[in-house]
Amino acid sequence: MSVILTTGSSATVSSTPAAGGAALGLEAADIAVVIIYFIFVMVVGIWSSVRANRNTVGGYFLAGRSMSWWPIGASLMSSNVGSGLFIGLAGTGAAGGIAVGGFEWNAAWVLVALGWIFIPVYISSGVVTMPEYLAKRFGGQRIRIYMSILSLILYVFTKISTDIFSGALFIQVSLGWDLYLSTGILLLVTAAYTVAGGLTAVIYTDALQTVIMVGGAFALMFIAFARVGWYDGLVQSYMAAVPSVTVANTTCHVPRNDAFRLLRDPLTGDLPWPGLLFGLTVLATWVWCTDQVIVQRSLSAKSLSHAKAGSVLGGYLKLLPMFFIVMPGMISRALFPDEIGCVDPTICQSVCGASVGCSNIAYPKLVIELMPVGLRGLMLAVMLAALMSSLTSIFNSSSTLFTLDLYHRVRPQASERELMVVGRMFILVLVCVSLLWIPIIQTANSGQLFDYIQSVTSFLAPPITAVFLMAIFWPRANEQGAFWGLVTGLVVGLIRMVLEFTYPPPSCGQSDHRPAVLAQVHYLYFALILLAFTCLITAAVSLITPPIPKEHLYRLTWWSRYSQEPRIDLHNPWMAADSATSDPNPDPNPLPESRWKRAALWLCCLTSPSSGSISAVAENTRFISLEEQPVWRNVCNINALLLLAVSVFLWGYFA
Repeated sequence: MSVILTTGSSATVSSTPAAGGAALGLEAADIAVVIIYFIFVMVVGIWSSVRANRNTVGGYFLAGRSMSWWPIGASLMSSNVGSGLFIGLAGTGAAGGIAVGGFEWNAAWVLVALGWIFIPVYISSGVVTMPEYLAKRFGGQRIRIYMSILSLILYVFTKISTDIFSGALFIQVSLGWDLYLSTGILLLVTAAYTVAGGLTAVIYTDALQTVIMVGGAFALMFIAFARVGWYDGLVQSYMAAVPSVTVANTTCHVPRNDAFRLLRDPLTGDLPWPGLLFGLTVLATWVWCTDQVIVQRSLSAKSLSHAKAGSVLGGYLKLLPMFFIVMPGMISRALFPDEIGCVDPTICQSVCGASVGCSNIAYPKLVIELMPVGLRGLMLAVMLAALMSSLTSIFNSSSTLFTLDLYHRVRPQASERELMVVGRMFILVLVCVSLLWIPIIQTANSGQLFDYIQSVTSFLAPPITAVFLMAIFWPRANEQGAFWGLVTGLVVGLIRMVLEFTYPPPSCGQSDHRPAVLAQVHYLYFALILLAFTCLITAAVSLITPPIPKEHLYRLTWWSRYSQEPRIDLHNPWMAADSATSDPNPDPNPLPESRWKRAALWLCCLTSPSSGSISAVAENTRFISLEEQPVWRNVCNINALLLLAVSVFLWGYFA
C-alpha cells in the first residue's frame, strides 16, 4: 500500500500523540471553572440525597415516585447524551456527514410513544423494572432472568464501557493524563453520589448537568461556526477537507458526496434511508421504551401527565445534538483535515493512537484549538457532566435490575438494608468489567465509536423490542412464545456479532473479504430482519401452545390498561417468595451493631433502622392510577403534536 502527498489542505500533520493536545495545560481560569462545576454537582447531589428517602426500595430505585416533569425530561436527555455520544456523534459526523444526526431526531416520535403508549401500561401494571413487567405478563421466571442478564450485558458493552472510554479520551487529549488514571478519578466522584442518593440524586444532578452540557456545547458551536463562515462556509470547507497524506488509488480521503443529505441511497449509502427510518426505530424503541435506564425515569413521575410532559421535553432536547455535536464534528474535520480525516494507518497511529482512524478525537480537538481560556474549562466540565450523568443513570438502573430481579430471587429473605448494600456494591463490579472491555472499543468499527454502539445494539436489542411490542399489543402471546423468540433471536444476533468482530472492516485501500452477510447487509437492515424473525418465532410458538386466560392479563396490555377487574397473577415462584419474605416474629431486642458495620452503613447512607424485608405489593400499589387532569392532558397532547411537527419539518428540510 503506497502513500502519497497531496496539497489539498494547508493543515499540517500532527506529529505528537493525542492530537497535539497532550502538552496543553489548563489556565487558572479553566481550573476555577472545573472546580466550581464539581462544587455545584456535589452540592446538588448532597442536597437531593438528604431530601430523598434512600432507606426503602421505592425511595432509592424510583425516587419515591414523586418527580416533576422538568427534571425527568432533563434526565432523559442527559442520561442518553453521555460523553460517548459527544465523541461518537461528532466523530461519525466528521467521517460521514449529517446523516448520523437522524439517530437523535428519530428519538422524538419514539419518546412520544413512550409517554402515550408504553408508560400507561407500565404504570397500570405496577412494576419497578422491565423484566418484572415481562414476569407479570407471561409468568414463570426464565424470561425475567434472561432479560436481566442480557440488559446488564448490553449496559457493559454499549453504555458503561463506551462512556468511560470516551470521557477518558477527552481528558487524555485535552490534559495529557493517562487514560486509566483519568477514568479512575471520574469514577470515584461519580460513584459517590450514585451510591449515596439513589435515583433522586441522579435525576436532580442530571437536570443541573443538562443545563451545563447544552450551554457549553452551544458556546462551542457558535465559536466553531464563526470560524468556518457559518453553514455555507461549512459546506464548502468540509467538502474540500482532504488530508495531505492519502492512500494511492483510493477515495477514502474524499468527503462523501451525500455528506449534507440526511436520507441516503438504500443500497450504497453508509446509513441507508430505510434503515435510518425503520431499522433505527427498532433500536430506538428498545432504548427509549423498554430499557430500564430510560423507563425508570418516567416511572418516577408523580403522575401520568408529568411522565408525558417529561417525554415531550426530552424529545425537544434531542433535536439539539445535530447542531451542537454533529455539525461541530464536521467543522473539526474542515479545520483539521490532516488529523481528523487521516487515512494512512501510520499517520493515524501517531495522531490518536488508533491506526483505523482518528474521527473519535474530532470534538476534543475542536475544544482544545478553538475555546478561549475559561471556556475551555467549561467544555471540560461539559464532558465531565456528560460522562457522569450517563454513568450515574446506568449505575443506578443496573443495580436496580441486579438487586430486585436477580439477587432478591436468590435470597428472598433479604432485608431492605441488605438489598440496598448489595445494589451499591454491584456498581463497583460493573465498573471493573467495563474497564476490561475498553481496549476492544478502541479498534472497533473503523475507530467510529458511535457505529460500534449502534451495531452491537442492532445485534442484541431487536428481540427485546419484538417481545415487548407483542406483550403489549397482542394478548395471545404467551410465555413459551416469548421465551423461544428471545432465545432464537439472541442466537442469530450473537452469530452476527461474532462475525462482526472476527472480520473487521477493511482499512483504506484494502479489498473487502468479509462474508456477504456482513459486507452487504447493513446493521440497520439486520435489526429489521431480526425483529421480524423474532416476531415470527414468538407468534408461531404462541399459536401452538395454550393461551394465557384473560383474567391474568388485566392492566398488562394496551387494550386492558384501564380495566378495573381484579387480576389473578400467573403462578410465579418468585412472587410466592416475595410474599413469604416478611418476618412474622421480629426480634424485639436485636444485638447492637459493631462500629465497623455502622461505619459501612453510614457510607451507604443507610443509618436509619431497616424496615425489614421488601414487600413488593406495598411498593407497587401506590401508583397505578392513569387519571389525568383534563387541562394538563390537553397541554401534553398539544405539545406532543408540536414536537412531531417540528421533527417532521427538520427531517424534510435536511433530507
